[in-house]
Amino acid sequence: MKKRILMICGGVLVVGALVAAFVTRSSWMGTGASAQGPQRPRMVSVELATAERKPVPVDVDSIGTVTPISSVALKSRLETTIVAVHFEDGARVNEGDLLFTLDSRQIDAQIEQAEGMLAKDQAQLEGAQRDLRRFNDLIGKGATTQVNVDNARTQADILIGTIKADQAALDNLKVQKSYTSIRAPFSGRISAANVKIGNFVRPADTAPLAVINQMAPVYVTFAIPQRVLVDLREAMASGSSKVTATIPGHQTSEGGKVAMVENSVDSTTGMVTVRGVMDNANETLWPGILVATRLTIRTENAVVLPTVAVQRSQSGNYVFVVKEGVAKVQPVKVDRTFQGQSVITEGLSGGEDVVVDGQLLLSDGTRVEPRTRKAGA
Repeated sequence: MKKRILMICGGVLVVGALVAAFVTRSSWMGTGASAQGPQRPRMVSVELATAERKPVPVDVDSIGTVTPISSVALKSRLETTIVAVHFEDGARVNEGDLLFTLDSRQIDAQIEQAEGMLAKDQAQLEGAQRDLRRFNDLIGKGATTQVNVDNARTQADILIGTIKADQAALDNLKVQKSYTSIRAPFSGRISAANVKIGNFVRPADTAPLAVINQMAPVYVTFAIPQRVLVDLREAMASGSSKVTATIPGHQTSEGGKVAMVENSVDSTTGMVTVRGVMDNANETLWPGILVATRLTIRTENAVVLPTVAVQRSQSGNYVFVVKEGVAKVQPVKVDRTFQGQSVITEGLSGGEDVVVDGQLLLSDGTRVEPRTRKAGA
């Protein structure tokens, strides 16, 4: 009995000790919580940029091809031999420069022969005209007949026609002689010569002697969608359109204007061909190369911001606008993008702070803490 009483008393003491320890721990934790005060709301670190309203070009990007305005394949118009080549392969030539000299000895001989025939017929004409004057004097004295006068006049007229034919033949030979000197019809850059001194050439040859391409100015031909055709024609009428051609992989570019729009749209692709003319004074653009073209139709004021700020959802595009440290969802309408910027037509008026990094941790009403700020454009 006594042993049972002792066991009960020991149990009571253990329970009392546990209760005292629990009360002491609760009091300590309550004091610590009171010392810390209320917990701060969650802050998300984000990167901001400013939406700006500024002039923005309305342009269309495409791939174009450089073509020369003028290109000529030089050929011989005579069957003869090359006696001289007066240029270096690939050299720049000016209008009127002598390029090839052909053998002209045969034509020179024919010219001398024609000049001799012309001189002979002119001498005969002078004799016939003297006879005509003499018969006219005699007919007045009754010393000859009218038949002799008429025959003398006919002979003089025949010789006049013969002299005209001789002169025409001589002029034709002189034209043929001019073909023995081949000159540059315009300034440009010439290809390698396909013939050398001593080669026999003729008009029937398929390969040209050389090719000259005009280098400045040049054409850039590219295609644009038919939806911008009306705007382009209006811009051409006002003189506000321009074309920029850039060589891929290089920063050098050439500017120009629209020279021509094709008179029909390709029904299979919905594209229309446009040709721009570039000054190309430094020969930056080379005929035949592919270039990145940008057709600027006009410039208009619009709100722009970095494209990375635009988020997409099932309901459309939106951005997080930060005001007084709180991120709010703002639906926007994107018209187009260019150079990493998006043009906003609805939803922003310019000057708003938008989140460009950290959107994955945000929701509507989340408090944010800016890290850095980027320029709007």
